[in-house]
Amino acid sequence: MNRFSEFDFGLSWIMTQFHQDWLLDADTAAGLVAKYLAHPAEQDVVAVRRDAVALLEKLPSNTLEVLWDAGAEYLPSRRLIGTGTEWTAKVVELCDARLSTMANVPVLSAADTEDGWGHSDAVIAEIEATQSLAADVRAGLIDCARLCAPELAFRLLLRVMVVDRVTSLTPERYARLEAIGADLHYGEFVVDNVRFLIDSE
Repeated sequence: MNRFSEFDFGLSWIMTQFHQDWLLDADTAAGLVAKYLAHPAEQDVVAVRRDAVALLEKLPSNTLEVLWDAGAEYLPSRRLIGTGTEWTAKVVELCDARLSTMANVPVLSAADTEDGWGHSDAVIAEIEATQSLAADVRAGLIDCARLCAPELAFRLLLRVMVVDRVTSLTPERYARLEAIGADLHYGEFVVDNVRFLIDSE
């Protein structure tokens, strides 16, 4: 059984909203997050909150900044959004505000609660293999895998690969990523986000 969505979800999904033209959708970073938390799939909000709380509870502010900066293409300056801890806490606050308007708050269950602890070695190996990423980004992802959840770290790795656009994947390595995604019960279009990085030569 797959998760509630065939697509990316949680904090890695929120990061995708900070694209080149995001200011056309909202005046502030918080406004953009609030807009997308109003998405009809209420599980989205719960998943975003779950990810943000996991990061907030386990990682220091500077590591949070590294992960946000690596996963979002056009995140505003720290002067506008605060430290990594402050910004991640703001995301949790926005989730809570949205959840407070729901008559029935959904509860994640079954595949949606899979943290991937049984796949931590495989996830960390893929992070370490992504040598195109800056050392602090790899270190932050590894800390996330060890302290927060390997599943969250894997989604963030996929997101960072998309933003970085330097990593080249062999068909064999892409197959490994797909296998991890299948083990984590991802939908069809999660690992597929990095398919374009497969080396065609």
